[in-house]
Formats: sequence, C-alpha cells, structure tokens
Amino acid sequence: MKVLLLAGGYGTRLSELTHMIPKPMVEVGNIPVLIHIMKHYSSYGHNEFIIACGYKADYIKKYFHDLSLTKSDFSIDMKNGNVEILSQNSNDWKVTLIDTGLDTMTGGRIKRLEKYLDGEDFLLTYGDGLSDVDINASIKSYSENGKKLLMTVVRPPARFGEVILEGSSVVNFEEKPQLNHGWINGGYFVCSNKILGYIDSDSEMFEREPMNKLCKENEINAFIHEGFWQCMDSKKDLEKLSEIWNSGNIPWKT
Repeated sequence: MKVLLLAGGYGTRLSELTHMIPKPMVEVGNIPVLIHIMKHYSSYGHNEFIIACGYKADYIKKYFHDLSLTKSDFSIDMKNGNVEILSQNSNDWKVTLIDTGLDTMTGGRIKRLEKYLDGEDFLLTYGDGLSDVDINASIKSYSENGKKLLMTVVRPPARFGEVILEGSSVVNFEEKPQLNHGWINGGYFVCSNKILGYIDSDSEMFEREPMNKLCKENEINAFIHEGFWQCMDSKKDLEKLSEIWNSGNIPWKT
C-alpha cells in the first residue's frame, strides 16, 4: 500500500526551529523525524511514499533530491547537465513529493493527492509522531472489519505525575505515567479510497468534517495500540525523543 505523509503544516508550537525548517525535518539523533517514520513503514514492507508538502516545501524536496544523489554513484555530463545514476542507494523507496499549498488543511492535502493514489486504499500518517505500532497488524484489522477508515488509538502520556490518595495520605505516586483511561488519535490510519469523497475543499481539516461524517455512518474502526507513542508538538517533546534516542533503547527504531 502507498503511504501518504502529511508534512505541510507550519509547526508553530515548535517555532524556535520551524522558522528555519519544516517540522517533519526537525532531527532526532541527526535524522529527520520524517525519515524515522518512513523507515518504520519500510520495515513492514511499505516503500512507496507520497509526501504532501506545504510550508517550506522546497526544503523537503531538496533534501530528497540530494539524498538520492549522495547515496548513489552517478556521472554528470557537464555539457548538457544530464545525470546518469550508476548505482542505486540502499533504500528501495519511491518518494513522490507534491506541493499541496501553503495554507491547505489536512483534508485538502489528502484530497489533492487523489490522482496519485490510483483508486487504491492507502496508509496515512502525520510527519511528527513516532511509534512502534504494528503497521501490518493494523492493515489486517482494517481488512477484517470492512469499514472505510481505521484509526490507531493510543493512551497519551500524562503531562504531570499521578498521585493516589487514601484520605489525606499519599499511598502511591508515579512520575508522568501513561494514562490508564481515555484514548486519543495516534495518527496512524488505514484508509479506503472512498474517504476522499468525504472531503469537499482545501479548507477542511480531515479530523473534523470528514471524520465526523464517517463517525455518524459508523465507518471508523479503532486499532488499539498499547505500545510506544510520542508526538513532537513542542520543544519538550523533542527533548524527550532525543533523550530516548541517546539512551540507546529506541522503541521505534527498526
């Protein structure tokens, strides 16, 4: 299945870095988060990517253009500028980069990529979340439930420590545990091509009008992920991911 990556947002909550580079290109362990995500999908055999660019699209396009050359042997005809690739790089990825507009919302970005999906079902995720979710298990669940959209759901890590009281006595304290109640959108989807018909314009956020319509029609199924998940919404999130990387115990690394 093709993997559609949403990588066009402004990343305003990480503005100290994203005023220079797009958020998906912020590095964890000297590797852009976007590459971490793509390596995760590739480890499950999904190597065809369509990247929905927007903010600083040229930066992302240049990165992949340069990567394709620097990881390969090639020759250049200086007379006419023709480039001949002599040996391929180690990745067998096909990466399509499309500028979906600077201010287009997530739904609009997905809709703009319709012609590149060839009428097929597809995988979808954002360019700022790392996880060890089992991609192929989610596809199997999607195939078995027959609904138009499968959403991976996760329990968010608590921002503060959890205190358990008995009367006025503290009987247990855990610093920043994972919450044992409530689920949130983990950002890893398996999509029927039919969901494109639920998106009407560039101004629609996929997570609002289209998903609300799908909910009302009982067309969304949840894939429960109990493992590692961490978004990169803020500098504190980035620091946490970098700390995990430096520890050497990296849940999402394949």
